[in-house]
Amino acid sequence: MPDADSVRVQDLSRYANPKGLRGRSALFVQLWWVVEALLVRPTPQVFFAWRRLILRLFGAKIGPGVLIRPSVRIVYPWKVSIGANSWIGDDVHLYSLGEIEIGQDVVVSQGTYVCTGSHDHRSPDFPIFVRPIVIEPEAWVAAQCFIAPGVRIGRGAVVQARAVVMGDVSAGTIVGGHPAAVIGSRLPDGRP
Repeated sequence: MPDADSVRVQDLSRYANPKGLRGRSALFVQLWWVVEALLVRPTPQVFFAWRRLILRLFGAKIGPGVLIRPSVRIVYPWKVSIGANSWIGDDVHLYSLGEIEIGQDVVVSQGTYVCTGSHDHRSPDFPIFVRPIVIEPEAWVAAQCFIAPGVRIGRGAVVQARAVVMGDVSAGTIVGGHPAAVIGSRLPDGRP
């Protein structure tokens, strides 16, 4: 068996972003990051309409009544859609290398990281992959959660604070823990 010190498991000099990963030109991406830093993040808390406008100008699909806090980070807004009356809390990070779809009346609470991309650690060139994330209407993702690439959170589900969600969450269920597991039902009759 080879010695762990002699086997090359990661060689970042071989890494390359896949063609078209960003979905826009490098110049457009840089423009977004400057606009986000200067015209989104320093805005007063109550400037929700302004932030919706700026995000829409950069291709995000943002429904009416959406509340996005100024400290929210969105990597590529053109890959994000957020339904009407949803709330995106302080310090939420939408790592939108892939599509992120958030339904209406959803709450994504403070400090949550919604992550559509990762790397294949089994390959020495550490290739990146992306998987879309869907958070269906009326779901609540509580504070400081991690949502992994490819996850679908069902309608009306609750993800308890600091949960690590590595797989799909069924509609109407309550999950929590690391990794997240079903704890109960949100539905009045107790159905999962």
